[in-house]
Amino acid sequence: MKFLFDSFESWKNHCLENDLPVYQPVIDYEIQQKGKKEEHIWDGMQRALDVMRDAVNSGLTKDMTSHSGMVNNGAKKVYKSEKHVLNKGFTDMISRALAAKEVNSCMGKVVAAPTAGASGIMPGVLATLQAEHGISDKKITECMLVSAGIGLIIERNAGIAGAVGGCQAETGTAAAMAAGAIVHAFEGSIDQIFNSVGITIQCMLGLICDPVAGLVEVPCIVRNASAAAIAHSSAQIAIADMDAVIPVDECVMAMGEVGQSMEDRYKETALGGLANTPTGRSIAKRVLIQDIEMLPDEDKDED
Repeated sequence: MKFLFDSFESWKNHCLENDLPVYQPVIDYEIQQKGKKEEHIWDGMQRALDVMRDAVNSGLTKDMTSHSGMVNNGAKKVYKSEKHVLNKGFTDMISRALAAKEVNSCMGKVVAAPTAGASGIMPGVLATLQAEHGISDKKITECMLVSAGIGLIIERNAGIAGAVGGCQAETGTAAAMAAGAIVHAFEGSIDQIFNSVGITIQCMLGLICDPVAGLVEVPCIVRNASAAAIAHSSAQIAIADMDAVIPVDECVMAMGEVGQSMEDRYKETALGGLANTPTGRSIAKRVLIQDIEMLPDEDKDED
C-alpha cells in the first residue's frame, strides 16, 4: 500500500481499478503499514475531530492572550464583527480558523493537520461544513481520511514543514487538504478532489515562512484564515470542473522545487520577511528580554 501514496495518480488508479471510495486506501494503508484495526482508525478520526471542535470553541469563548502579546483575542473580534465583506458564513469560517490557531499559539490542545503552525485551517473548514451544511460526523471523518492521504503525498514529494519548504509547505499543504475535504463533503469525484488540491497549491506556491520573533503567531495566525478561504475558493472552482491545467502531481513537484530553492532566511529562521522588519526586530528584542527576566535567579536560589 505504501506505493499508493507516492503520487495522486497511483491513488486514483487504485481506486478506479478496485472500485473503491477515495478514502478507503487510506484506511488500508493504516491497517497494513501500522497494524491498526479499522474501528480504531475511525475512532481516532472522531477523537481528532472532537479536539478540532474544542479548539474552535475555546478560541471563540476563552481568553486567548499569548506571552508575547501578539495574540490578543483576535478571533473573537472577527467573530463578533457586525460588518461582513461577503456574508456571516464567511466571517464565521475565518473566525474559526483564527480561533483554533490562537489556541495553539496560547499553548492549548490542537490537532497538527498537518502541522501545529497550520492547525487552524482544517478545524475552521470542517466546523464550517457542519455549521453551514449540516454534514454528519461520519462524512467529516471520511473527509479527514482523504485529507490525510493528500498530506502524506505532499509530505513525501515536497515537504510539509516551514523549515523545509517555507509557509507554502505548512499552510499550503493544510489548505490543499482542506480543499479536498470540502469537495469530498459535496460528493465530488476523485478528479475534482485532486483538481482542488492542485489549484490550492498553485495559489499558495512560493509563500515564505517568516515568523516574527520566531514565534508561530504573526503572520501565521492570519495566514491560517486566508488559507481556509483559499481552500473554499479552490473547492468551488474544482466542483465546477474548471481545470487546473497543471496536473496535481506536477503542482506538488513545483512546490518541492520552490521549497528547495528558497533561501534559508525564508524557512522558519525568523531572519527574513516580516520577521526582519524594524517592528519585527523590535518585538523579537522585547520578547527576548521578557524571556530572560522569567529565568530563575541562580544567586537567589543558592541563598
